[in-house]
Amino acid sequence: MTGALSGLRVLDFGQYVAGPLAAVMLADQGAEVIRIDPPGGPRWQTPANAFYQRGKRSLVLDLKQPADLAAARRLVRSADVLIENFRPSVMERLGLGAAAARALNPRLVYCSLPGFAANDPRHAMPGWEGVVMAAGKGYLPPWSGAHERPLYSALPLASSYAAFLAATAVTLALFARMRDGHGRRIEVPLFDALFQAFGAYAMSGDGAGNPAFSSDIWGAGCYRCADDRWVMWATHNPRFMEALVTVGGVPEWRDLGLLDRPRLLADKALLAELRRRVAALFATRPAAVWEEALAAAGAPLALVRSPAEWMETPQAHGARAVLEMEDGELGRHWQPGHPIHLSATPPAPQGPRHALDADRAILDEVAQPKAPPTGAPLAQILRGLKVVDLTQVLAGPTAARLMAEFGAEVVKINDPANPPQGYRYHLDVNRGKRTLLLDLKRPEGRAVLLKLAQGADVLLQNFAEGVPERLGIGEAALRAVRPDLIHATVSAYGQQGPWGGRRGYEPLGQAMTGMQWRFGGPASPLMEPLAVTDYGTGILVAFATALALYHRQRTGQGQAVEASLAHTGTYLQTPFLLLYAGKQWDEPSGQEARGSGPLQRFYRATDGWFFLGAKDSQAPALLSVLGLAELSEAAIEAAFAQDSIAAWGARLRPLDIGLQGCPSIEALMQDPWVRAQGLSITRHHEGVGRVTGIGPSIRMRPSPAVPGIPVRPPGADGRAVLAELGYAPDEIARLEAAGVLAVPGT
Repeated sequence: MTGALSGLRVLDFGQYVAGPLAAVMLADQGAEVIRIDPPGGPRWQTPANAFYQRGKRSLVLDLKQPADLAAARRLVRSADVLIENFRPSVMERLGLGAAAARALNPRLVYCSLPGFAANDPRHAMPGWEGVVMAAGKGYLPPWSGAHERPLYSALPLASSYAAFLAATAVTLALFARMRDGHGRRIEVPLFDALFQAFGAYAMSGDGAGNPAFSSDIWGAGCYRCADDRWVMWATHNPRFMEALVTVGGVPEWRDLGLLDRPRLLADKALLAELRRRVAALFATRPAAVWEEALAAAGAPLALVRSPAEWMETPQAHGARAVLEMEDGELGRHWQPGHPIHLSATPPAPQGPRHALDADRAILDEVAQPKAPPTGAPLAQILRGLKVVDLTQVLAGPTAARLMAEFGAEVVKINDPANPPQGYRYHLDVNRGKRTLLLDLKRPEGRAVLLKLAQGADVLLQNFAEGVPERLGIGEAALRAVRPDLIHATVSAYGQQGPWGGRRGYEPLGQAMTGMQWRFGGPASPLMEPLAVTDYGTGILVAFATALALYHRQRTGQGQAVEASLAHTGTYLQTPFLLLYAGKQWDEPSGQEARGSGPLQRFYRATDGWFFLGAKDSQAPALLSVLGLAELSEAAIEAAFAQDSIAAWGARLRPLDIGLQGCPSIEALMQDPWVRAQGLSITRHHEGVGRVTGIGPSIRMRPSPAVPGIPVRPPGADGRAVLAELGYAPDEIARLEAAGVLAVPGT
């Protein structure tokens, strides 16, 4: 089978992480990707290029030379997609900006991933990852104030999120082009992309509550075990605590009230005793023993692994989260695999990276110009499509929210016995959807779902393995009523592989893949701030769904698609997750890290912290401004401590050196420019009041993403949805009376 994007041509002008990552995601789906480098090759010489450039053809073009620019313009005429991640105006100066390229090829999907948007006041600042991260909250933890300085992570979170969003937006634009013939102009700035990682943690206002990783009272967190290894325990359900009591052989906890939630909430001493006992219990056995025993009991716990350990697990191999590849420089090695799975069009690498400039024969090919579009472009790409969202918590609902932003009609279904927990998440991930509380354990509830599925294009679910089949709403049952349905699944580990049925949440996604090991340090693992694997998985599910919709538009065939926390955790670490002879795991890690070196790190001025971003070649100019003779971190620290952030910025920005202060999340969400772009939106929510939260991050012309209506209280749209399905008022009343349908206020 060929990939969903087979037959399409992508021009990859990207450098560093964001552009190349987006392009390799498209290459793995069957697109022909032509990598275009300047003389000398990639700007970032890193072993990770074995991954970022796999399956791509290679050309070297000096776009400042007329002949090479003419060659690039010929390629543009034959291309379907162009990806670049330079600062705004760079491609315009080279003669290949969006307007010029789309004049050559009106059907072109042109995608830019700058550090800062073209209309951002900081657009001319070099968009180093650390600079963008500082601008986006300075990577302060959600519990701002608990640390004296910003937290540094080596992971390219802004670049990765931008790449995920860009690959999704490009695929949606290609789907739209099949319907209306028009290309699209896409911009996904790295700074804007970060807002999707903030999610509910950026929310404030009436009824929004306080951000926290978990409201669980039963001691979720990292625990040291008998072998001095750590486990991540994520007990968000009373059943999981029961499993710990059974596996741990401590039935007396029940008699002591340690499983009695109301008592624990009322008695702080009892709660403290529970947490003391949980820590003592985990210390009685090795970490791997706990992982196997609790997994067998259906409870979510993961050994905190190093990245290298994760890459060697049978699950990473079995789920193709990592792949063994050949490379001309690294030899046989392991690298990141695929972040998604599609049943009918499975992703596959198109071979190893090509040698630099190995494919000049491309220039001898006769360009096949694209036919100009006719008619008007779609106002919203997914208008007319229907999505049923059965998923819970963050990842799945995030995918459905993104589809709603592009015009899909989304119905969110929750269990009346377990409605969305807390308005914070409900208002965030269910924006733009209609909400329904329906008991799928009852035959009447399942009948409603099947009627919805009959008219749906996409259905998302994240039930535990086997649950949909037991309920009679598995993929086969749904496909019986809608054969071309796109059936999307979110899981913790990926459905393939020996651990496919294990449960998991955000903390486990970070623990199992090595993210906690790196961020906190091996001796004291710590979660990365924000639910980055959850929200990232949501974007990747939307990417997989967009690919499936594109394939269905071509062939009429539906299919099953999937993304998982484990795959996302892998893809958030792409610069480092390569195993080859001589590999050194020497990237910055732990809570003492402030950056990757003296020219890329956090420093403190008289009025706060900032991130410095400079190239090696700029070191002499920096030292001259600082009045220093040599590149010493201690001396640079002392120099920067003598003046304000604004003063240093005024001196360094004319030298094209990046310098960015660290705003609080509250200040960021109230920033006038951020609000004007719709990255922060404040609206009235029924039953709650005025709430500020994030908006869309993808910029697309035409067919922009829109926030959609504020979601109503859980279940508030139930009667209207059933009426549209043909249920009479008395039938709806009967379902309410029987508890199959729940409507707030009744």
